[in-house]
Amino acid sequence: MKEQKGVGRMWSLYKMGGVTPAIASVFGSQNAQQMAFIRNANREQRKQSIMDTPLMDMEMVVFDLETTGFNPNNGDEIISFGAVVVRGGQCVEGESFYSLVNPKRPIPKSIEELTGISNDMVQDAPDLMTVLHDFMAFIGRRLLVAHSAGHDKQFLNVALWRTSKVYLNHRVLDTMMIAKWLEPGRDSYGLDEMLISAGIPITVRHHALEDSIMTAELLGKYLKRIKERNITTLGDLYAYLSKH
Repeated sequence: MKEQKGVGRMWSLYKMGGVTPAIASVFGSQNAQQMAFIRNANREQRKQSIMDTPLMDMEMVVFDLETTGFNPNNGDEIISFGAVVVRGGQCVEGESFYSLVNPKRPIPKSIEELTGISNDMVQDAPDLMTVLHDFMAFIGRRLLVAHSAGHDKQFLNVALWRTSKVYLNHRVLDTMMIAKWLEPGRDSYGLDEMLISAGIPITVRHHALEDSIMTAELLGKYLKRIKERNITTLGDLYAYLSKH
């Protein structure tokens, strides 16, 4: 009965004032404000067209996530976000993002060994909604870039839907797809292999910020090669990538 009253009250608040008051009545005002911000940021992204922007003039956010596993639809959670801003093919000094996330579930031993992130480290970390809000504020309306982006995008979409009932509207450029186009026929396009091939020193792997920094360096080298092929805009690049 209490549950039915709660649902009825939420529906009444939704009809009167929309999502935010309704969510506030159930989850509290801070979560409601965070959700409203995420929903609005995602909505604003739909209005923006960046396909004609020159790649070397564009600000991009290269990001990486560390997770408890590989299936966000089967209980796996994000445990850290990392990101850096790239402009003109170079990392912008002082513009980076890193945060641990409390996954509210145990981190498997294999993941702890891989990432160096332990259960003790995330015990007092902020929750997913808080970090997702801060991450969306950091990226703004910029293009997102990741290596083997499918994994990260899948986790982001599940996180956005669970917390805010939206999916990611940002375009995501995959440096692995660029590598496959620029260097066809390789046996592997993993980040380690592509960093070695590009002569980029490997610092700390499977750390969200360090991986973001190394991927940003890889992106910078790729952008120079793309420019040499007289491909100047994001739309031009997508047109070539779609053929491969």
